[in-house]
Amino acid sequence: MHAEIARELAASGDPFTLTLNGIRYVDKPPLLYVLAALGFRAVGPSEAMARAVPAAGALAAIWATAWLGARLLDGGSGIVAGLALLTSVGFFAFGRYVRPETLFVAALAGGFALSLVGIREGRRGLCAASLAVFGIAALAKDPLGAVLPPLAIGVALVLAGRARPVGVWLPWAGVLACLVIAFGWWILMEVRTPGFSWYTAIDNHVLNVARARRFPDEDVPLSALQFLAVAIFGSAPWTPAAGVTIWSLVRRRAWRAADEIAWEALAVWVVGVLGFTALSPFRLPHYGLPASFALALLAARGWQSHGGRGLGLAHAVFFALIAIGSLLAWGSDGSRFLSSIVGTTDVASLKSSAAGLPPPIPPFAEFRPLLGANAIVFAAGGLVTGLLTALARRSERARRLVVFAVIATMVGALPSCAAALGLVASHRAVKALASDVGRLMAPEDLLVHEGPLESSGALEWYARRRPVIVDGRRSVLGFGAERPEARDVFWNADRLREAWTSGRRVWVVSVRSPARSLVADLPSARLLAVTGGRALWVNELR
Repeated sequence: MHAEIARELAASGDPFTLTLNGIRYVDKPPLLYVLAALGFRAVGPSEAMARAVPAAGALAAIWATAWLGARLLDGGSGIVAGLALLTSVGFFAFGRYVRPETLFVAALAGGFALSLVGIREGRRGLCAASLAVFGIAALAKDPLGAVLPPLAIGVALVLAGRARPVGVWLPWAGVLACLVIAFGWWILMEVRTPGFSWYTAIDNHVLNVARARRFPDEDVPLSALQFLAVAIFGSAPWTPAAGVTIWSLVRRRAWRAADEIAWEALAVWVVGVLGFTALSPFRLPHYGLPASFALALLAARGWQSHGGRGLGLAHAVFFALIAIGSLLAWGSDGSRFLSSIVGTTDVASLKSSAAGLPPPIPPFAEFRPLLGANAIVFAAGGLVTGLLTALARRSERARRLVVFAVIATMVGALPSCAAALGLVASHRAVKALASDVGRLMAPEDLLVHEGPLESSGALEWYARRRPVIVDGRRSVLGFGAERPEARDVFWNADRLREAWTSGRRVWVVSVRSPARSLVADLPSARLLAVTGGRALWVNELR
């Protein structure tokens, strides 16, 4: 979906009129789409170019995290912090998605790095630059990215009694740059698209939290426990070390010490992001990602200050448990693994289940070799980590190597993670279905998508045909659907029936189950396939 928006932007050249399927799209700000569109104009639209942008964002976030860790601790700890972020499974996964999350994390990590070093070293210029970078965070994903990070840093300064003079850490030049970068685009968008500001600030934030949106989509939120489990295990195995650091700060009442301001700010950010999201009625798996870089930094501090036998033993036991769990899943029929691990945390599976379709998950047999490889990697990692921990009492070198054994174990697990993501993506992608439909369609044929288009966002990308949409207003395009130019794109059931019986061949890609589909009641409807969480219908075959 995001790549298709960028492709349409590359064609139009207007970052103030983002579109999907030609319909005004206002759900996300433009940074991802502008960067991808520039790449498309340079080398042509491609999957590789689309994926290069969030991958570059992930590398930038890792670099900023490592740089801040080196400035706050030392070079070795900076490397640990950067590698901790890289090997956090949730962050690694989103680095492979065409989504704005890694760009958002990169801007947050860069802004915190500049601000905290600027405060620590009394460099007002770095503080001003940090505010400009937080403004970029607002262009990457959310205007709150420009507001909440300075608030978290301000809380840490207030607790330390160092908030004044405010101009030292909030210099007016930086505040002005933040406002212009963060909100200039939003103001111009409101001029071009009246109602955009209300949609963004009220409907997409306030009413979303209150579960009373005027323009809801079909996302299925996680429970508070599911969200916390995804956030904690998505940053595993670094969460325990980060927790040790946070607990140490609280126990020592470190907020009163000036040299702990940076760590207090990172702790406030982590607790704030995870705590407020858990308390919110609406949560998605990626809502914990903004805390990932801070968790990595706090973990590096934990390993430096408390990286003795306790942490080493905890990680050895953790790896052993993952190895045992992977082995048990490998030897099972996979039903519990698919339902408890994938079916309860994967948004696409939750949406498909709500629509009455089978979850778009590959057969368990395709996961089995990856679980076997995981069992071997984590068993070896647990053994090495345990041996080094046992030697740590007598050898300072062994103590330092424990954390790198943890890193090596996680690096060894990343190929299985990447392969699992590839399996899921290839199974649920609209690519094969759309390519086949595009090849079979005659020039006069009609393509229809039943349900919200974001569920098959790359349909136009691969089919090279623009669909009309039926039963798709409960969508990220809900706002755009009310605009005059959307009148001929969003159809009702009567208009579909009229086209269906007009003698024109009609192809329908549906994200509704056959039993719930509007097409099932149409004459001569032929169900050709149900695959990847979609059904394909046609009214005649030639």
